[in-house]
Amino acid sequence: MTMVNQWEMEQFVWRVLPLLTFLISFLVFFYLHDSYRAQLHPLVKLTQNKCSLLHHRHFWITSKRIVTPQGIISGSVEIKEGKIISVTEGYGKQGNSKHEEVIDYGDAVVMPGLIDVHVHLDEPGRTTWEGFDTGTRAAAAGGVTTIVDMPLNNHPTTVSKETLKLKLEAAENRIYVDVGFWGGLIPENALNKSVLEGLLSAGVLGLKSFMCPSGISDFPMTTIHHIKEGLSVLAKYRRPLYVHSEIQQHSKKHLELDDKGGPRTYLTYLHSRPPSWEEAAIKELVGVTKDTRTGGPLEGAHVHVAHLSDSSASLDLIKEAKSRGDSISVETCPHYLTFSSEEIPNGDTRFKCSPPIRDAYNREKLWKAVLEGHIDLLSSDHSPTVPQMKLLEEGDFLKAWGGISSLQFDLPVTWTYGKKHGLSLEHLSLLWSKKPATFAGIESKGSIAVGNHADIVVWKPEVEFELNEHYPVFLKHPSLSAYMGRRLSGKVLETFVRGNLVFKKGKHAPAACGVPILAK
Repeated sequence: MTMVNQWEMEQFVWRVLPLLTFLISFLVFFYLHDSYRAQLHPLVKLTQNKCSLLHHRHFWITSKRIVTPQGIISGSVEIKEGKIISVTEGYGKQGNSKHEEVIDYGDAVVMPGLIDVHVHLDEPGRTTWEGFDTGTRAAAAGGVTTIVDMPLNNHPTTVSKETLKLKLEAAENRIYVDVGFWGGLIPENALNKSVLEGLLSAGVLGLKSFMCPSGISDFPMTTIHHIKEGLSVLAKYRRPLYVHSEIQQHSKKHLELDDKGGPRTYLTYLHSRPPSWEEAAIKELVGVTKDTRTGGPLEGAHVHVAHLSDSSASLDLIKEAKSRGDSISVETCPHYLTFSSEEIPNGDTRFKCSPPIRDAYNREKLWKAVLEGHIDLLSSDHSPTVPQMKLLEEGDFLKAWGGISSLQFDLPVTWTYGKKHGLSLEHLSLLWSKKPATFAGIESKGSIAVGNHADIVVWKPEVEFELNEHYPVFLKHPSLSAYMGRRLSGKVLETFVRGNLVFKKGKHAPAACGVPILAK
């Protein structure tokens, strides 16, 4: 080798050597980094993301039963940064990178998280009743990934942009699932469009009103005149009006029945709120909803009938209005599909709600309407209170606070009694996820589909459990729930909210990272 060639070779080596050194160092660093990451103690991993019991932000969920808009598939769901980025058919088919976590749930059902659009969390002002922390923990434990909070029974009630701000401040860093908010329609703001527009512009998903006394002093009832005024504003924003549809009526027959019983007799309470109350309210509502049709003066507004319990004349009025093209929908609740008046013990005020739970024949007709699609969606109307207001010792149905405490049990209760009537997993998901999302205008939720939030519940429909003192219940006052003591099917294993594993095996994520949902 000549001197020139030798000199050129040495120059080449000196130029390449730094590059080789850097490359080797780079490879060693990543090898050690991966080895270190794989050996981290679980608690150390957890601190990387206190919002989740899972430290990965890009991972796969695989199962033999995934409920999708196209049906139940055996396959995998890919989640990245809180969203669903792919859905793959074929069990076990997913990413191959060693940096991607794969969670195999076997034959457990993977389903869109439930969306409960009718929940009273009572904060601010009445956290002794429930509260954002306890209520959303209960929701997560039950596979409910989104709730929409009612404008009462908190204090002050949510009837202006200022009181909505108070609610948002109370919810900050205290919600384990995503939470939207209804505003209240009361006589005062119904006649002041600037207040209503301020409330809607601030982000409530719609408005709620009562056609009978609400039981809350700062949330008075509305007449059909107030409702028309509210709908004229809602039409502009294309958001719904949620209506407690009962109008008080008194008849000699019902008063006589009350006298024969007594306040501890459930029939006394049942007779005090007959189906005619619901029928009278809905008759007035459908007289207005004709204007919500295409081309009508209230086009863009929508009326939603809350917690229907009368499966006869009231439901017929709604079906007729729908057939005419009116923008109207209706919900019922699990307690109307589970219990019947015949089985409610005298003095057991845990079962008091309004409208009341009616007889077994009515319950079967409600199930028929649910399965045939005449009832659009389900909600809990979770309405808790403090034990002393339920008057359990006194057992006075006429004086006790009305409300069923049930948020954590939406899924197992509906499934337990629904499967006996032929309810499928797909229909269950439609009633509790897709249709509530559409109704509330939350289109990024409600189904396992690419682009949606990764809001997912993993559960086992076949597993039965006793709802007793040994079962982990996260409601503020679990003993007040009418469901305690029941044997249910459908155990929730894990709950994801925006890709965060917020609940697993009775434990919640260390931090409450749910997101407030505001309309734009």
